[in-house]
Amino acid sequence: MTLRIATVSLNSAVDQTVTVPGFTADAVNRVAASRIDAGGKAVNVASFLAHVGHGVAVTGLLGAENAALFARHFAATGLVDACQRLPGATRTNVKIVDPLQDQVTDLNFPGIAAGPADLDAVAATLTELLAQGLDWVALCGSLPAGIGAEAYAELAALARKGGARVALDTSGAALGLALAARPDIVKPNVAELGAHLGRTLTGLESVREAARDLAASGVGLVAVSMGAGGAVLVRGAEAVLAIPPATPIASTVGAGDAMVAGLIHAATLGLDLAETARLATAFSLGALGEIGPHLPPPERLAALARTVTVKTLPPV
Repeated sequence: MTLRIATVSLNSAVDQTVTVPGFTADAVNRVAASRIDAGGKAVNVASFLAHVGHGVAVTGLLGAENAALFARHFAATGLVDACQRLPGATRTNVKIVDPLQDQVTDLNFPGIAAGPADLDAVAATLTELLAQGLDWVALCGSLPAGIGAEAYAELAALARKGGARVALDTSGAALGLALAARPDIVKPNVAELGAHLGRTLTGLESVREAARDLAASGVGLVAVSMGAGGAVLVRGAEAVLAIPPATPIASTVGAGDAMVAGLIHAATLGLDLAETARLATAFSLGALGEIGPHLPPPERLAALARTVTVKTLPPV
């Protein structure tokens, strides 16, 4: 399979999902089921893209102590492992899923410590991958301690220089600095976009206006996810609202990452904005129905896409 996409995972995670019916704080709880997956935003995006047939490499940073979990996952999913190994263990994120109360509780641990030399090593690896003719580079997730907020801005510029388009999914200062590189796709959630703009976004109108402002700054496609409220997508003068149907949630692991993968996949297919919104939302719905960062079979994804309502939004 030809390698056309790379994702950059600077703060990968071991995702542990435990199912606890009737979970109660400050009490003894019994675990009904548990699973552990190699994860982190960029790893999840790569996994979802590989699921639909893309050749994908993952570069970034992993802790050497538990890197075997990631190596097994990469081998099983057909991902190219181009990650640097650092001393220590990759962080663990725990999701406590309560199917009775339809609640998910997150416990996110800190990541490994890294430094400028480690980022330089990732940049060198990405340069080698770009030389193979990448179409897309996805910069996803938070940054570990020791890596400056400008990291994604620098990697985005590197990707552009190498002829690749850039997708970005991060938050905070890293988001603000990387936006200056004018990525082709940005997918903040509504809270992340509000934090970047310094105001709370309440209601569809404010989200639509904020997304249009971001698109007007030079971003190719802005997708603002709003959870059960759907997502607003803006590209140029076009804007749509994708509304998902009510759906049972097996796990929220990777749902936002699945949308990023869906946006990139839609771009490779040359879909218009409405169909892009429908497909990306179907990817997210598919991930919500799975335990761990997985997608259902293609025919199920197609069926989910048909359940998504897409409405054209008027210009601001």
